[in-house]
Amino acid sequence: MRSDEELVTAFASFLRLLAQWNENINLTGIREPAAMVSLHILDSLTARPFLKGQRIVDVGCGAGLPGIPLALTEPARHFTLVDGTLKKIRFVRQAIEDLGLTNAEALHTRIEDHSPVHLYDTVICRALSSLPEFVRFAGRVVAPGGQLLAMKGKLPAEEIAALPAGWRAAAVTPVRIPGVDAERHIVQLVRA
Repeated sequence: MRSDEELVTAFASFLRLLAQWNENINLTGIREPAAMVSLHILDSLTARPFLKGQRIVDVGCGAGLPGIPLALTEPARHFTLVDGTLKKIRFVRQAIEDLGLTNAEALHTRIEDHSPVHLYDTVICRALSSLPEFVRFAGRVVAPGGQLLAMKGKLPAEEIAALPAGWRAAAVTPVRIPGVDAERHIVQLVRA
């Protein structure tokens, strides 16, 4: 387990690397360091209390969010970060290596094409798609008793009402990000 000081150092290293890569490759539109702390690190960490099990997959991880911040704070869990864009996965692989994360791996694939040897306890996404689409393309990689975990902005009532048969929202929890005045919700989806 990393100390608080080690975590702050690791988060700072991650954001420095992200800023460096962002100069040449557009990984995120957020470029101001203070905003990156709130909108990338702290936002990612709002999902931490909702994680379930040992095997987590971050679908459409982009610049490694929320997977890398979660992997830094949860060393006993294994994180697979998946994205279909090679430049993003190259960055994520470099970040995993630079941060010395032994509990994370990055895969260049779309979740629809991913055939894991073992299914995942938690399948998480951040600002990726609608809930019905998330279920359709990622529900098949959820282990029995596992969950889909969607990080959303405003309460997605219409999306919840449109969930495919066989899935239900087990919980919808509002979360706050320090320094950010915007609605955020964590939606936990399970098999009905």
